[in-house]
Order: sequence, then C-alpha cells, then structure tokens
Amino acid sequence: AHDILIKYKDMHPIVNEVLKYRNLSKLYTTYLDTFNNYILSDGKIHTIYKQTGTRTGRLSSIEPNLQNIPVRSEDGRKIRKAFIAPDNALLLSSDYSQIELRILAHISDSKSLKDAFINKEDIHTRVASDVFNVDMDAVTKDQRRTAKAVIFGIVYGISGFGLGENLDISPVEAKKYIDKYLTMYPEVDLYMKKVVEETRKTGYVRTLFNRKREIEEIKNTNYTIRSMGDRMALNTPIQGTSADILKMAMIKIYNIFNEKQIKSKMLLQVHDELIFLVYKNEFDEVKSIIEETMKNICVLSVPLEVETNYGNSWYEAK
Repeated sequence: AHDILIKYKDMHPIVNEVLKYRNLSKLYTTYLDTFNNYILSDGKIHTIYKQTGTRTGRLSSIEPNLQNIPVRSEDGRKIRKAFIAPDNALLLSSDYSQIELRILAHISDSKSLKDAFINKEDIHTRVASDVFNVDMDAVTKDQRRTAKAVIFGIVYGISGFGLGENLDISPVEAKKYIDKYLTMYPEVDLYMKKVVEETRKTGYVRTLFNRKREIEEIKNTNYTIRSMGDRMALNTPIQGTSADILKMAMIKIYNIFNEKQIKSKMLLQVHDELIFLVYKNEFDEVKSIIEETMKNICVLSVPLEVETNYGNSWYEAK
C-alpha cells in the first residue's frame, strides 16, 4: 500500500523508485491515455460541465474531468503542456487569490482577518504570527505551513484527528492549534457555532447570495453522519458563495465579450480559476476586462484579488 511504502522510502532506494513508477503510471493511465479517447478530429477536447454535480454549487467536469489534473507535483503539472494555444493566441489563467478565506473573513466579520486582507498581508504568515505569538518577519516555514493547514481545516470543519494526520502530529497537539486559532479569532468561532446551531434548527443553510442547501445529515441520530452534517453546514456558505461568485463573473465576462464582439473565448473553469483563449491582437483589452470583472463582481468587506498568468500552453499559464 502507498502509506506503507511512504514509511519505508528512506530505508532502501528501491522503495523510492517504486513510488516514482506508481506515480507516473497513474498519471499516464488516469490522464494521458484517457485524454486520447476524447480528442476530436479538430484536435480539441470538449469536457462536459455539470451544474448540479455537487451539493455546494460548484461546477463539476466529466468526459473527461479537466478539473482534477494534478498541480501539487511537477510531473502532474507537466500534463498541462499538452493543452496549447494556436500561434495567434495565448492561454490566460485568472485565479481568485484565497477567495474562500476572504469570504470567511467577510461573513464572520473578523476584524483581524479583514485587516490582514485589506492591508495585503500574507494571511498565513499573519495567522502564524498571531497563533505562535511571534513577529511576522520571524515566522518560520513550518509555522506558516501549520497555520495554513489550520486555516483551511477550520473552513472544512476539520477535527483534531484530521488536522493531526495532515501535519503528522498528535490529535491532541492539533486540537491545541485549532483552539488557539479560535481564541485568536473569536468572531470565526462565534460564526461557526451560530451556523451549526441555526442549521440544526432549520435543516438548511444559505450562501451569501441566498442560495439554499438542505442538509438532512445534520439531524441524523447517527453521530458520524450528524458530524458530517455539521461540516457541511460550516463549509457550504463559504465554498458555495465562492461558486456563486465564479459563476457570476463567468456570466458577466461572457456578456461583455459578446457586447464588444470580442473573439477571445472562455475555455475552462477549474474551481477558483478561469482559463481563456486570448487572441494576441485583443490581449490587453481582454486581460483588463477579465481582471476588473472578477475583482468587482460583488462587494465584500475585503477586496477580491486575482492572479493572472499566461503563455503558449496551460502549463505556462499556471
């Protein structure tokens, strides 16, 4: 099993070679070989987006799934080199920066989190500074990594056990980090308790734009299922609002392109990221439209920021 091999990877060189082979084999069979089956006569792949594929409101992609191409490893990222623009165009990627954490800062009304985003601080370094009680310029890489895991874990209602697994520390130590975070950001703690309490009463939760999601699990008599319902209640207003914002931006950009008779096209949506085929003679105008629309699609108490990259391939644009 993979977990066992990881434990023994430093004991013999062959273990690392087996892990590398398994990784490359999976990339080939899951992505490269599969993609060949979907290439049409024009050399293009046309994925199918499902509007109702997830309960949070996120779009899902099938035949093939172009939303799950690995980004955490260089070998995985190289798959994106297969997606290229024609000679007279570029691929442009615009990605919302930490949108879920910005939404958390807004809906929890946490002054500290809001100030960090307004002042353009690195949010993970800021949280590490607060939690570990050190100056921001003294935060270590490990402290920042821990803070990042805690922040994203909080958004998904993670337990001490789950965070401990992610950080390879004991559940007790992990729970201390969670408790310290919630002590440092009491508005987040209050918001989380309020959301779960209200959802247990009503059986549903809403996004910032009033989209409703029923959560039957939260009233289940089984503790495990009920706990899963609690996590759904915590995450849906954040991930669901992020999905709403992306869709609103997509619609507005599409309409602007039509109004201005722009030939560049929106190609893909990968959760917080939009990928476009942009013709070189329209590049400056299109880049400006995309960035300004995404940043200003709605008004929150913190700014929405967008990171844009571009190149001849999807790999270069990410």
